[in-house]
Amino acid sequence: MHPDIHLPLHHARAAELEAEAQAPRPVRPRQAHHLRARLGWTLVEVGLRLATRPGTAAAVP
Repeated sequence: MHPDIHLPLHHARAAELEAEAQAPRPVRPRQAHHLRARLGWTLVEVGLRLATRPGTAAAVP
């Protein structure tokens, strides 16, 4: 085995990894919908906490 064989192997693996990184990743619609819904409910929860905090206009009777 030639001592410099590792260099072409590293180059080949680097090219494979770069091609994999450049390839577009498909986003499954269900997964994207789940993320949007979760983010939406998190924003609602934060808004409710801010609105019901003492001293805010919504908390004053």
